[in-house]
Amino acid sequence: MRAAVSSDDIQGDEMEKLIKGFELFRKVTYPTKQRLFKKLASAQAPHTLVITCADSRVVPEYFTSSDPGQLFVVRNVGNIVPPYAQFTGGVSAAIEYAVVALGVKDIVICGHSDCGAMKATLNPASVGEMHAVAAWLRHAEVAKHVLDENYQFEDKGDRLYALTEENVIAQLDHLRTHPSVAARIASGKLGIHGWIYDIETADIRVFDPDERKFVTLEIPGDAAAEKIPAAAADAVAGSKPRASTAASRANGIRAVAYAGTDL
Repeated sequence: MRAAVSSDDIQGDEMEKLIKGFELFRKVTYPTKQRLFKKLASAQAPHTLVITCADSRVVPEYFTSSDPGQLFVVRNVGNIVPPYAQFTGGVSAAIEYAVVALGVKDIVICGHSDCGAMKATLNPASVGEMHAVAAWLRHAEVAKHVLDENYQFEDKGDRLYALTEENVIAQLDHLRTHPSVAARIASGKLGIHGWIYDIETADIRVFDPDERKFVTLEIPGDAAAEKIPAAAADAVAGSKPRASTAASRANGIRAVAYAGTDL
């Protein structure tokens, strides 16, 4: 039998932090949710599949305040969903498993601000020596073509954000090519959604298919007040609307509506 590995056997300050973090979880967090973990020990029943970026700053369980077992999360570079017939790898397998075996009711494709994958899509030379990354990002090429044909920008930040939007829309289109997804959408048993998470402001913008644009996720006042401390609720009530961080698109399509607040 192998001896247990102690933190003293592991080199490096960062690994030491991970070990200490696990110790904190086991001694403080786990006891408060022991009943939940006991229930999850033999089964899972997540309600939503979230396909998001591998970026370390984007943690959907964290910004949706979700408990273990509620989200089935797939992370990859650029929140990519390859078309079904073109590429049947790990992402395709995870989608099929979530839909068929776990019976999720919704799928969210979540992009984010300051996405390195989208920067690389705009500047392929930056990943010229990363052959696997460059090949993977070809699944985002459709979004870049839409951008090049329909948008004109002077600001690089606006161009990056518009590509992030178009990439989420493109991946939603790819998602519909998966047979299990298409069948359940047709039967009304599955909803699909496009989100963009803003790291700096903690806003989420959702794609409105009827308006063909992203709009800020609005939370009903009563529901929001129930979930945040009184002091924070007072701050929200007294805050002013935040100005848009993205300029209106030159051609007006898929423009961003932004109504965040400063806390």
